[in-house]
Amino acid sequence: MKNLCGNLDAKAAIPVKLGKPSSVVLFPRRSRFPTRACHRKVSVSVSVSAEEARLKVQCCRQGGWIESAAKSAFGFGVSASFFFSVFCHSPPALAESLTVAFPVSRAPEVNAVQRTLVEAWGLIRETFVDPTFNHQDWDLKLQQTMVEMFPLNSADAAYTKISGMLSTLGDPFTRIISPKEYQGFRIGSDGSLQGVGLFINVEPRTGHLVVLSCIEGSPAARAGIHQGDELVEINGERLDGIDSEGAAQRLRGNAGTIVTVKVKDSGKISYIREVKLPREYIKLSPISKAIIPHRSPDGELTKTGYVKLSAFSQTAAEDMKNAIQEMENQGVHSYILDLRNNPGGLVKAGLDVAQMWLDGDETLVNTIDRNGNMLPINMIDGHAITHDPLVVIVNEGSASASEILAGALHDNGRAILVGHKTFGKGKIQSVTELHDGSALFVTVAKYLSPALHDIDQVGITPDVQCTTEMLNSPKELSTKDKTSVSSLEADSCIMVAEHELDMEESKGTAS
Repeated sequence: MKNLCGNLDAKAAIPVKLGKPSSVVLFPRRSRFPTRACHRKVSVSVSVSAEEARLKVQCCRQGGWIESAAKSAFGFGVSASFFFSVFCHSPPALAESLTVAFPVSRAPEVNAVQRTLVEAWGLIRETFVDPTFNHQDWDLKLQQTMVEMFPLNSADAAYTKISGMLSTLGDPFTRIISPKEYQGFRIGSDGSLQGVGLFINVEPRTGHLVVLSCIEGSPAARAGIHQGDELVEINGERLDGIDSEGAAQRLRGNAGTIVTVKVKDSGKISYIREVKLPREYIKLSPISKAIIPHRSPDGELTKTGYVKLSAFSQTAAEDMKNAIQEMENQGVHSYILDLRNNPGGLVKAGLDVAQMWLDGDETLVNTIDRNGNMLPINMIDGHAITHDPLVVIVNEGSASASEILAGALHDNGRAILVGHKTFGKGKIQSVTELHDGSALFVTVAKYLSPALHDIDQVGITPDVQCTTEMLNSPKELSTKDKTSVSSLEADSCIMVAEHELDMEESKGTAS
């Protein structure tokens, strides 16, 4: 018995707390979104007997009562058992009970990760967007993974097994990160970290880690790393099979230390260079703003408010609100919202920002749940901060929450889109902190724009491209004083955006 259970006493009760969501990504303030109340409570106990180990799960489900028992296929004469239960504020007829069996590791740290696996498995079983689990037996997958974890002797190896299990779902965005990695993720969402200033993501079609953007003035930007470059190695370690959080964790570290990366240049075929990057304190201020003096075609001098939103952190919505109100007080007549190279973040922040530009009961986004039901997220009696004309600039680095925001403003007729086609991530995730401090990212829904455009792996095509031909037109040249063009005014996409604002003003006058 000691060989299987370590120092756990027979019938010892070990409480495990179900992690609280660290970021509720679906529901903006003052939005209408139908939900079902479902309170989950998790308990885990260990008992020893000569019989097979069993796991019992009770879940909140739509449909009738289902009960099944999976007989143990393991040849263990003595084993320990976990009991995992989920209780809901629902009638028993809506619950589901499942019993499966698995062995418990003798290594305490692996044993702890097994409990984490139970939590992760249960959350995915309840919420993952694909109820077929990529056409595999998800209950059997738990048993198989538990057997594979049984002989391990380190937590890292056990986490690798969980990651391998999650990879079979066929969704690169559903993943688990270790407690240390999650701490770094939370720091990033809070607005500051120690690192090199890179935003990275897994390119779904290739599985490669690519640079979405560099923070201006950061070590990565100073080293000439650009959007679209591929990360190949970090400190001599190949990144094959490493997700974006794993790579980000390797790039972070104490300010003053050095990290060596190998980067494949996006503009040169098979050109790989090695760069030594100093880690520094990186302030992730999500908002930068400016007022651009602009002379309209009729000669009137106006003010265009420029706001660049670099990420959807916890402070993004409040910072955006303050920026708009400040520029309104300064007499701005129109706005440019720059979402280029914004990789996303908290979807709720994106929906909150959308409401600052819209009125009424408009649909912000349509979600499609695991059963194929489409549920719109609508504003309730919204009141925009400003009704001034708006252009939104996007590009290939605009992803996730950026695409939700751009789609909401465009499809509701509030903004013209300028730039290049967006990244194409049309999935919504929940983030749950598990009992050991790790975190589970689960894709819980897909989304469509308000006009029902599919975004996932497709992206959003803007109304107007930023083309050199447009910038060299005689009209564009005649409206610019070339001796006093600021760095913003020299930006090709901002020049195109200003042209579109002039066109909108002209339409308004004619009507």
